Amino acid sequence: MHKLFAFLCAAVFAAAAHGQGKTELTFYYPIAVGGPLTKVIDGYAAGFEKEHPNVKVNAVYAGNYDDTRIRALAAHKAGQPAQLSVLFSIDLYELLEQDLIVPFDEVATSAEDKAWLKSFYPALMTNGTYKGKVYGIPFQRSTIVLYWNKDAFREAGLDPEKPPTNWNEMRTMAAKLVKKDGSGNVSRWGVMVPSTGYPYWMFQAFSRQNGQDLMNPEGNRTNFTHPDVINALQYWTDLGRKHGVMPAGTVEWGTLRQNFVEGKTAMMWHTTGNLTAVKDGAKFAFGVSMLPAAK
Repeated sequence: MHKLFAFLCAAVFAAAAHGQGKTELTFYYPIAVGGPLTKVIDGYAAGFEKEHPNVKVNAVYAGNYDDTRIRALAAHKAGQPAQLSVLFSIDLYELLEQDLIVPFDEVATSAEDKAWLKSFYPALMTNGTYKGKVYGIPFQRSTIVLYWNKDAFREAGLDPEKPPTNWNEMRTMAAKLVKKDGSGNVSRWGVMVPSTGYPYWMFQAFSRQNGQDLMNPEGNRTNFTHPDVINALQYWTDLGRKHGVMPAGTVEWGTLRQNFVEGKTAMMWHTTGNLTAVKDGAKFAFGVSMLPAAK
């Protein structure tokens, strides 16, 4: 699952919560999905202000995830910290080391607040919780899914209603879906998994499918040398370098959705955050499924 959480800044939240007169909050957030997210966020802020006329929310689009983290940290060092930021859950460890955030538990103390904290799916709360305290609230949680072109499946003699359910099936189906022109150049790949933008996210998915996480819950040990993690990376790279069902080089995150919509790949791994954009752009029937399993 994608690592987006709303974090509270430690230095100024208490002052904002108990200040006199109108409270003004600055909220940094990133965008890495398709769709008019700035319009949506501005709508959320306006709705909140209508319900709470004594609060002013300055919702600031701060770039991508890395840009947002850098901007939030820079603002804090400049003495103008944002009270709220949407960041990666992995940023939690850096924020804790610098003593920049407070857990929601310290401010969400009423019965209604506590019920709200418990209203989220437990799995979505896991990597925003540290040592029993909630530091991150799920926001725009997206999941990697498999998109497949049903027309391409039908053309290749595959059942258009049955996507691959495991690694072997994905590799075999992808081989049948590769399409070449008369000169032998690939006009359609079988599958594409992005290796820029958020490669760790894809790598994490492959590793989990093979039975391993990339790090421990405490955030102080990685599992990169575990045989199952190494085999997961090998499978990913073999799709291009050995089996030729995916480009052997990098696959760009930013252009992959368009490649799929234009029929340049029959399958792709991408975020649920792009579902609407794919629905609006695809001129063919497509499906969305869970990622294929290994172990």
